[in-house]
Amino acid sequence: MQTTYDVIVIGGSYAGMAAALQIARGRRQVLVIDAGVRRNRFAEFSHGLLGQDGKSPTAIAEEAKAQLLAYPNLTWLQGWADSAEKTGDLFTVTSGTQALTTKRLILASGVTDHLPAITGLQERWGKTVFHCPYCHGYELNQGPLGVLATSEASLHQALLIPDWGPTTLFTNNCFTPDDTQLQQLAARNVKIETEIVREIAGEQCAIVKLDNGRLVELAGLFVASLTQPSNRIAQDLGCEIAESPVGFYVKTDEFKQTSIPGVFACGDLGRPMGSVTFAIGDGAQAGFATHRSLIVGI
Repeated sequence: MQTTYDVIVIGGSYAGMAAALQIARGRRQVLVIDAGVRRNRFAEFSHGLLGQDGKSPTAIAEEAKAQLLAYPNLTWLQGWADSAEKTGDLFTVTSGTQALTTKRLILASGVTDHLPAITGLQERWGKTVFHCPYCHGYELNQGPLGVLATSEASLHQALLIPDWGPTTLFTNNCFTPDDTQLQQLAARNVKIETEIVREIAGEQCAIVKLDNGRLVELAGLFVASLTQPSNRIAQDLGCEIAESPVGFYVKTDEFKQTSIPGVFACGDLGRPMGSVTFAIGDGAQAGFATHRSLIVGI
């Protein structure tokens, strides 16, 4: 006889595990479906997470998974969630040849980062090219830093980064600062480089190659990637999708429930800006709310 789970969590990274932990501790039957593709898999170290500062992201995730597997009411399925649909009061999730049934669904499958099509940029993502100064800025030791613009939203990043080192904004034909913005940048001593960026090179540092042949050597380069949900499950279920200056995410209420009753979303998938700290907190909130919904209804 097929098991009907209380909750299926799609995504076994930080948010998904944090959500699953609350459900398991509520003594409910929970299944985690994990494709094993963490967003921060390119980073060698994770910083800014209280109690885990400087540890490998893989070590943090593996330790968390081992703790989850100690709960006998938690099942872990390694693989992709291919689809999900609602039938009556239940949801059916397909993974490979398996059709799995659940009362509630938590989406924690994260987002995919899309970077500008510049030679060498993707290969250095998480090494010398970063998106979050709170995660990586301190270790750059106040060396020269850069911000590669992707839109006008990069202005915020350019105004923030100087606290970690002298900063150059590479506008790269993405936007032209107006007079007010120029004054803001000048107040933060941000240099502006309008030449087109053709390539990113270097191993221990980020070497920006400009269209006119000049090379700019940086301790690190920051870029705001554009994001979109890592799969179409939320859209196919009919969940409302919201847009932020840096991409798309699943819209939720304060309890992390989506526009579809019984479907919750958390982590980078369910918020416009993310970090490991936010993902864990978001996941815990989704876990609490999902467990409560099993008791009092939706």
